Amino acid sequence: MNKYEILKHYFGYAEFREGQERMIDSILAGKDTLGIMPTGAGKSLCYQIPALMMDGITLVISPLISLMKDQVGALNQAGIHAAYLNSSLTVGQYYKALAFAKEGRYPIIYVAPERLVTEEFLDFALHAKISMVAVDEAHCVSQWGQDFRPSYLKIVEFIEKLPVRPVISAFTATATQEVKEDIIDILMLQNPTVTTTGFNRPNLYFSVQSPKDKYETVKTCLLQHPNDSGIIYCLTRKLTEEVCEKLIRDGFSATRYHAGLRDEERQNNQDDFIYDRCRIMVATNAFGMGIDKSNVRYVIHYNMPKNMESYYQEAGRAGRDGEPAECVLLYAGQDVITNQFFIDNNQDNEELDEITRQMVMERDRERLKKMTFYCFTNDCLRDYILRYFGEYGSGYCGNCSNCLTQFETVDVTEEAKAIIGCVAGCRQRYGVTVIIDTVHGANTAKIRNYRMNENPFYGSLAKTPTHRLRRIFNELQLQEYLTVTNDEYAIVRLTEKSGNGLPDDWTMQMKMAKEAEKQEKVSAAKKSGRGKASAAGELTAGQQTLFEALRSLRAELARAEKVPPYIVFSDKTLTHMCLVKPKTKEQMLTVTGVGEFKFEKYGERFLQVLEEYALAVSESR
Repeated sequence: MNKYEILKHYFGYAEFREGQERMIDSILAGKDTLGIMPTGAGKSLCYQIPALMMDGITLVISPLISLMKDQVGALNQAGIHAAYLNSSLTVGQYYKALAFAKEGRYPIIYVAPERLVTEEFLDFALHAKISMVAVDEAHCVSQWGQDFRPSYLKIVEFIEKLPVRPVISAFTATATQEVKEDIIDILMLQNPTVTTTGFNRPNLYFSVQSPKDKYETVKTCLLQHPNDSGIIYCLTRKLTEEVCEKLIRDGFSATRYHAGLRDEERQNNQDDFIYDRCRIMVATNAFGMGIDKSNVRYVIHYNMPKNMESYYQEAGRAGRDGEPAECVLLYAGQDVITNQFFIDNNQDNEELDEITRQMVMERDRERLKKMTFYCFTNDCLRDYILRYFGEYGSGYCGNCSNCLTQFETVDVTEEAKAIIGCVAGCRQRYGVTVIIDTVHGANTAKIRNYRMNENPFYGSLAKTPTHRLRRIFNELQLQEYLTVTNDEYAIVRLTEKSGNGLPDDWTMQMKMAKEAEKQEKVSAAKKSGRGKASAAGELTAGQQTLFEALRSLRAELARAEKVPPYIVFSDKTLTHMCLVKPKTKEQMLTVTGVGEFKFEKYGERFLQVLEEYALAVSESR
């Protein structure tokens, strides 16, 4: 079979997505290849299709057990023999899989980087024909990446031991220019074909909120998604437990995941989510890498993550099927302090020398600052993300909370001067809250103890609401007139732009939302007008009934096969069935995601449900 026949027969797609064909052709031509593609853009097909066409075995280096299980499960469901070799296998299972590999049963084998240089695996690899080594989540090789893993450095050591150098391909969803160059250098890619398809995910709606009650905001969001799967990320294990307990108490179908749970419980909870036995996963950032669950309709960040790379990777777990999905970030000032604590006490970089460790820590602080600015900006959120990764959008996406909010340009010169003056007047000794309380004229014990009631600017902005003062303070940070120190006390400091005083004719303007509460309702209305964030959101009431019938059949088949429902067919495929309403095999094969192998396995059952629906509709007329 050629690449087009493989694409349709095994994976059910009629055409390649952007960038896929170029990378496949590069690999088949024997060239090293680096692909940078957003989550859900189809990176895995770029090495899986060549693997089925090359003479030999493709080794896929993958960082997580869950990722391997998902990928191998999906391949086996599609009729492709694949296996994984990692610590989840018993000794007997491992040697059996290795024996089958030696017999050439698997064109694709997933392996953890730690396994590469073990005696048993090397014995296999040195006597097998390795045609390609594909490095998934390739950013893990770079100490400048957001998820550096020293075990990834074993990849180069392994490749150097092979009698014949295979084609090397590497793939990642999030890589700045610095990380991209690192991947090429460390993996020693030879004149690689580099393909960056862009970081934009148009189907994702981005929103940043600073609610007084985060939990109530989460509940409101969940009630808008009663039947949808979603992930809620929390910064700490304790908060993960608290939020999950509250959700269960309030009647939501929720489970939790963090590094403090026993391995067995963590795996069971993950399976409950993946197999749709639980709709909501509350988790720390320990959850998610390599989870291929395609029908996640929302990702809520209960706290701000420590950098844009982590945020975009985690948010990107929503809408992998290309259908509308929501990414909501709930920001509070305490999130900055918590993240700073994590950076200062990071145990992951102990293998680095002291100078490099300090450099990494300084870089992490800078990335935290840029993440914080994302939460402050009134500009297009999507544009901010794209600019961070070196791309430039139009400045207006029409699908984020900022673009859907009406702003007006306001002169805030007097307020800005008072805040800067207050910082200078206290000789840059206090934090944000003290500064805001001082200019607002708060009569608290702390203000009196610090003698801030004697500051020249005390009470000068008493009539300005506190939330407005905070927005102006954030804008002063964005425009680099003020900065906040990266330590546990988070002290406000003047910068080069403000330290020597402001010019007499200095002014400052900023965008302010018009009537915030009213505008939020407008935004919600506009958002609902774009279509519900659901793969079946565009369906009519009748088609929605059909969708649920197809989903019910899918769940039944998935239970029988002991696989996640989305492995049988994605929500996007079921939605397409509802729109096409196929009656024959030929028509069913035009549905996206339905290939020959899956039709032979499931097609007749789905055609039967479609026929029963059509009959019921005709009888009701």
